[in-house]
Amino acid sequence: MKRVLPIIVVAQFFCTSLWFAGNAILPNIIQTFHLQNDFLAHLTSSVQLGFITGTLIFALLAVADRFSPTRVFFVSAIVAALCNLGMVLPDSNAAFLLTSRFLTGFFLAGIYPVGMKITSDHYEQGLGKSLGWLVGALVLGTAFPHLLKTLTETIDWKSVVYATSFLAILGGGGLYFFVPNGPYRKQAQQLKLTSFLEGFRSKPFRIAAFGYFGHMWELYTFWAFVPVILAFYQAQHPTIKLPVSLLSFCIIASGSLACILGGWFSQRYDVKKVATIALALSCSCCLASPLFLTGNSTVALILFLFFWGMVVIADSPLFSTLIAQNAPVENRGTALTIVNCLGFSLTIVSIQFLHLSMLIFDIHFVFMWLALGPVLGLMALLQKT
Repeated sequence: MKRVLPIIVVAQFFCTSLWFAGNAILPNIIQTFHLQNDFLAHLTSSVQLGFITGTLIFALLAVADRFSPTRVFFVSAIVAALCNLGMVLPDSNAAFLLTSRFLTGFFLAGIYPVGMKITSDHYEQGLGKSLGWLVGALVLGTAFPHLLKTLTETIDWKSVVYATSFLAILGGGGLYFFVPNGPYRKQAQQLKLTSFLEGFRSKPFRIAAFGYFGHMWELYTFWAFVPVILAFYQAQHPTIKLPVSLLSFCIIASGSLACILGGWFSQRYDVKKVATIALALSCSCCLASPLFLTGNSTVALILFLFFWGMVVIADSPLFSTLIAQNAPVENRGTALTIVNCLGFSLTIVSIQFLHLSMLIFDIHFVFMWLALGPVLGLMALLQKT
């Protein structure tokens, strides 16, 4: 069915707009609820921790393989949207806000990896291209709250929260009512708590997973700190007025095009080779970051961040393709979910590590630490299968 992939892509975009909704309106949250200025790392980590917890439970219970994945997606979207609304409740405090974001992240575990499972059930051939569109939708969804913030600067910040929750409900409903379970789906017949380990018995699966882990060390930390980089540069150059929210959206969203291009290249060249090149390029950006952060050229910095925003995500659908292709068919959803769980666990460490590094080291040089993940990921990818 030709309409299946567009519906999945739009649903993924709408639902994942919940992910960074809190980050986009962080200054308003800090001012409204009288929080500390360093709340960014905690807010982002709370969503990630919720996602990690959710994916772990979903993987242990093999939810995406034992139950209809479209139904899992729909229910998760509705509950995540309701949890997201916790940010607009009056008299909230830091603990309540972090809990709200944790629960939102928890139910995103039924959206992102389950969306990949649904796609792989429909598109056994050309999976890399299909996942390129799907991860591109995730990127747009992640960036979208920054655009909403730009467009609603004269409107109450709560409109961002209402809009992202509404979109999530719309996306979940659209997928549930218009996308059937895929023809390549093989339902797991019984609960097996160790099923999430099955994929790791295969060396090609392990190589793809460890490459993905290296990629994840860098990705979400870069996304979380793009507004920080721009705000810091503006503070160092007071005469320059940067539209931070709009630029943050454009830089992050540019990765959606890279995902689509990565998927296109995977149809013509070896998937693993393309993923390796993309990871090497993003690693180079980490190492080169001080050259641009210490420079005085605004144009050079912005172009560099755009390039980094593209290569940092270009390999994501490729790793997902390799993982899905090398996972046992009956445990494909669980394999994708547990790899997501472990990968996002690394984002917690990375975000907090970079936050602490900023308190100790010169901010111009701290982003070089992000190269640690890609270096280890490249070491895994260069192994022979």
